[in-house]
Amino acid sequence: MISPDLPRSVRSGEELDLPKLNDFLQANVPEVGTVAAVQQFSGGFSNLTYLLQTADQAYVLRRPPFGATIKGGHDMGREFRVLSLLQSHYDKVPRPVVYCETDDVLGAPFYIMTRITGVILRASMAPTLSLAPERMRQLSEALVDNLVTIHNLDISKTGLNQLGKPEGYVQRQVEGWIKRYQNAETDKIPAMDTTADWLRRNYPGDQAPAFLHNDYKFDNVLFASDEATGEPLSEIKGVLDWEMATVGDPLMDLGAMLAYWSEADDSPAYRNFNLTWLPGNLTRQEVVRRYAEKSGRDLSEILFYYVFGLYKNAVIAQQIYARWKQGHSKDARFGHLLPMIIELATKAANAIETGLL
Repeated sequence: MISPDLPRSVRSGEELDLPKLNDFLQANVPEVGTVAAVQQFSGGFSNLTYLLQTADQAYVLRRPPFGATIKGGHDMGREFRVLSLLQSHYDKVPRPVVYCETDDVLGAPFYIMTRITGVILRASMAPTLSLAPERMRQLSEALVDNLVTIHNLDISKTGLNQLGKPEGYVQRQVEGWIKRYQNAETDKIPAMDTTADWLRRNYPGDQAPAFLHNDYKFDNVLFASDEATGEPLSEIKGVLDWEMATVGDPLMDLGAMLAYWSEADDSPAYRNFNLTWLPGNLTRQEVVRRYAEKSGRDLSEILFYYVFGLYKNAVIAQQIYARWKQGHSKDARFGHLLPMIIELATKAANAIETGLL
């Protein structure tokens, strides 16, 4: 039986100051009540996510990791704003409750939202996950179709267009992530330089702007579950982690998802990145075809977006690894990220050479 996404004890060094938090809640949203217990969700490598239990309801708190100094990242206010704008237009997001923009309560800005329960399919589940191939295919198809739904939101009617400037979005992203890598570089990886140079020389044509999640993948999606078996159903109940949501080229979102989409013949290190290599899942090419069919968009330059997605994932891992190497994090997982960074860079360089996803 598959368990829902359950919290655990708070990791050492990542505790919340509960008295200060309750004082803040009493002053700003007294209807929430008093938080009596705190646990922590273990998934993910970036923002910290906690379960807050009051007498009659559970809430979720999000805050940046301790020691994070990445400019423009871990923007709790932005994520809270995105959830607020989506409330009336997209029913798969939690309700935002309160945002604290100062550091004086928990040492960093944070926000609280309602909790959506469901099953999250994480890469760590792959060795023991025994879903029928037919079910896995339904889940991966639902994931693609829901991304199309997000991209079809009317950015003007929803007010989501205020979240970004779509003109020049792709070039700003490429230059920004190259700079982030240079600032966080700890080891010389030639494939990272090769990929950066190729991206700068191969910008694609313009796409009609859309709303982007910007970190869309299986482990940011909550599926409904079968009451008897706990197995995930193809109904998506919630989409999480909206901190990087913006307005821009929708194929940047698709490319990012493809960059997480490991296949059965990928190296073991890359397969550890996702569980899409399990039997029944769509292949990357099938993802592209389904998205093109459902959205009607031109995907003739999808290689660029896939390569950029791989590069961006490598930079994200590099930033986390650099923070661990500098002693800002005690999470042992972060110390083992270098092989993954090299693997992602190599995969990007190979895709450039072969022209294949």
